[in-house]
Amino acid sequence: MKLLNQLKAALRSLAKNKMRTFLTMLGIIIGVASVIAMLAIGQGSRESIQAQISSLGTNLLTIYPSASNMGGVRMEAGSSVHLTLDDYKAIPDRCPAVMYSTPLVRTSGQLVAGGQNWRTSVYGVYPDYFLIRSLTAQSGSVWSMNEDKSAVKICIVGQTVSKNLFGEGADPVGKTMRINKVPFKIVGLLSPKGQNAWGQDQDDVVIAPFTTVQERMMTIAYINSIMVSAKTEKMIPEATEEITTVLKERHHLGQSEDADFTIRSQSDISSAATATSQVLTILLASIASISLLVGGIGIMNIMLVSVTERTREIGIRMSVGARGRDVLLQFLIEAVMISLIGGAIGVGLGILTSKIITNVMSWPVTISVQSILLSFLFSTAIGIFFGWYPARKAASLNPIDALRYE
Repeated sequence: MKLLNQLKAALRSLAKNKMRTFLTMLGIIIGVASVIAMLAIGQGSRESIQAQISSLGTNLLTIYPSASNMGGVRMEAGSSVHLTLDDYKAIPDRCPAVMYSTPLVRTSGQLVAGGQNWRTSVYGVYPDYFLIRSLTAQSGSVWSMNEDKSAVKICIVGQTVSKNLFGEGADPVGKTMRINKVPFKIVGLLSPKGQNAWGQDQDDVVIAPFTTVQERMMTIAYINSIMVSAKTEKMIPEATEEITTVLKERHHLGQSEDADFTIRSQSDISSAATATSQVLTILLASIASISLLVGGIGIMNIMLVSVTERTREIGIRMSVGARGRDVLLQFLIEAVMISLIGGAIGVGLGILTSKIITNVMSWPVTISVQSILLSFLFSTAIGIFFGWYPARKAASLNPIDALRYE
């Protein structure tokens, strides 16, 4: 009951100066709202990046050629060796941890259909590419390996290509377009993917059979890269080791020698992107937390003023039996209540601000329970920390001096 009475007394004291109490809370309100909004933006961006990376494919590994070695000395970038189709064929045959695989060649092409033209990237791949990249056809279908071996001039286009050549909402399947003056029949339209984590339009692409692009368009004997998918995420390191062993053997490199190729996994990209996003989130939250500290200083300032104004009241309370710890607890309760009420309002404002950011600016925002609890607890700690000194000062007043205070 004693604590309940002190809570009631604290509320009455705060209610006497409503405007001053609100202005004191304002720093806490803005601080908590800012922290929640900044953490929501950071968490949302992290999840968006992870989703974009996941959309690149299932357990994806990509093998690129790198600078060659001569006598153990790594040569300049221009001396890079090439990966060959035989290199690719050895991977599915000798790497049991690999589920899907495809060679890849890439070029750019000027597309012409009717009176419209568009320039974009053209990929030459095997059908497994669509499984690796989790790509599906909105209409039409993917070609078979027999069609690939025959170097058939067919292709699948992305949504952006279709829109620019045939118009919004048109189905290009069955139509013909020219790629660098070579006629290609469109057999499929990809489902929309949107932008990736680096802002690239994943729908602005043409995908054609590997043999067609390599032999008829690029007239080369090598391949640009090899894409594979490990059987499970846990088998990515095993698949990487198997591929490394096979390609080093094919390139006549000892196990202790540097590889003349590079294997990149999604986990590498994901770790780098997540680390960058995490640093940004911490930076934003740290900046927002400054307003919480400013709010705490405001609480200390107002509580010191309150102690001065209520010196006579404190003297009367002590003269009728109140102990120093009772006075300390009353002022500390007032400081904590300012923080708690301000924190609660700040949480609501932070959630509202996050929703507005999502609706107005279309930024990915994720509000977590952890960020709300963290902000709320931090605001309470601010109230206790900055309210302790004024409360201690009030408790240490001499009753006789306090009664004489005018």
